[in-house]
Amino acid sequence: MVLHVLLSAYLIIQMAKNQNRRKSHGHTSTRPSNQRSKHRRTKERPPFDRSSDRGTPKGIGGDVIEGRQAVRELLLAQKRKTKEVIFLSGLDPSPVLAQIRDLAMEGRIPLHEVARPKFDQLATTDAPQGVISYAEPLPNLGIDDLLSTRKKPFLLVLDGIVDPRNLGAMLRSAECAGVTGVLLPKHRSTKITATVAKTAQGAIEHLPIGSVSGTPKGLSLLKEKGIWTVGLDLDASTEIFELGVADEPLALVLGSEGRGLGRLTRERCDLLVKIPVFGSIESLNVSVAAAIACFEIAQRRR
Repeated sequence: MVLHVLLSAYLIIQMAKNQNRRKSHGHTSTRPSNQRSKHRRTKERPPFDRSSDRGTPKGIGGDVIEGRQAVRELLLAQKRKTKEVIFLSGLDPSPVLAQIRDLAMEGRIPLHEVARPKFDQLATTDAPQGVISYAEPLPNLGIDDLLSTRKKPFLLVLDGIVDPRNLGAMLRSAECAGVTGVLLPKHRSTKITATVAKTAQGAIEHLPIGSVSGTPKGLSLLKEKGIWTVGLDLDASTEIFELGVADEPLALVLGSEGRGLGRLTRERCDLLVKIPVFGSIESLNVSVAAAIACFEIAQRRR
């Protein structure tokens, strides 16, 4: 009985002390404000954490690069600042990864290794191949910039491509075919996302890319500067193999998946050509059509 009374008294005393502590903590702290902010900064994300950077790319994009070949080309080209390179820890050695490390170290670019959970949180593509890089966005060039080339202008104008893998494949083919510049619409089209960059396999580092408020407007400006505008259209009467201006300064125009060239875009083209098909399927995938058309024109310009 006595022990029970003593225990109850002890608990009452402790409760009173806790109440006094809470009251005293409720008063304004005398610690300087700069110390409080310094304490809060220690809880910020580490420099390699870009999880909040996801979403719509800045400008035309290209600031997130995933995939070994795409990251290697970014570092080799040295055309824009690379902010950091992140590796998945525990990767098996490979020549490509070793080259990426060497290039990053030569350029004094921060390198980080992170465990699988963090890496998966940062990755935006399905298969980043164990490496992610962050860089300055690609420069958004104007039409005059795209035409400022030592070679005879050979532009690829894309009217509303929405599938990032299609766009990436088209950019890769265009670069291999010697296209001197690419013009994209600012609206209703995919930007240069991480998926586009990875599918393009580094082509975005070598292809000048610009945008215009609307494809019809862009075609009008190109025509004013003496550029032939050639639209690829399923219903055209002329085949691309009969194109008579293939070796002239020209812009090859492709429409979006499904609907093809828009009405105004079609009307602004000087010429319309088609790729003939001989099977039961009436049309090609737009990225395949772009590759065929680009290389047909390229071989005529040799």
